[in-house]
Amino acid sequence: MYRFIALSAPSGAGKTTIASRLIQRNKDLVISISATTRPKRPGEKHGVDYFFMTASDFESNIRDRNFLEYEQVHGNYYGTLRPVVDDLIRRGRRIVFDIDVKGALSIRKVFPDESLLIFIQAPSIDELKKRLRKRRSESEEAIALRFRRIDYEISQSKYFDHIIINDSLERTVEKIESLIHSDESA
Repeated sequence: MYRFIALSAPSGAGKTTIASRLIQRNKDLVISISATTRPKRPGEKHGVDYFFMTASDFESNIRDRNFLEYEQVHGNYYGTLRPVVDDLIRRGRRIVFDIDVKGALSIRKVFPDESLLIFIQAPSIDELKKRLRKRRSESEEAIALRFRRIDYEISQSKYFDHIIINDSLERTVEKIESLIHSDESA
C-alpha cells in the first residue's frame, strides 16, 4: 500500500488545491505540513498551512538533522520536518506531501517501496503562467523566479510514477484517488 503520496508541480499547476481536496475526500489521508522561510500569504496560518520559520531557525533545524528533506526554492527554504512525519507514521496515517520535485525524489529515496510520486501539470505553459499571476499573492520578482524554474521542474517529471494534466480539478482529483487506491486490492 502507498503510505507516502508526493504531489509535485510547477507553481500555479494546482497541487495545493488538489492536496486539500484529496484530504477532504479521503479520511485515510493526512497532509504533511511543510516548514518554510517564505512570508505568509494572506489567510495562511502557522501550523496549518506551513510551519513558518526564520532562516536562522530553519538552518538550526538543518544542523540538528530535523528534516526528512529540505531544499532552497525560489529564494526560500522548504522542508519536511522528520518529527512531524514520524508522528504520523506512528499513528498509522497515509501521508500526502505537497512538495517540490527534489523533495518528492528525496521522499522516494527514504521510502522507496511505499511511495507514489505524481507530477501535476497545467494544460499549457501559458495557462500555468496565467494561473500564477491570477493568485496575486506574490510580487512580479517572485513570479519571475517561479517562471525560471518551470522548465527544470517539468524535466524532472520523467522520474515520477505518473504525470497528470490538471485541466479539470474534479477529474484530476479522481485520477489521483484512483492511483492512490489502486494498490489496495492487490
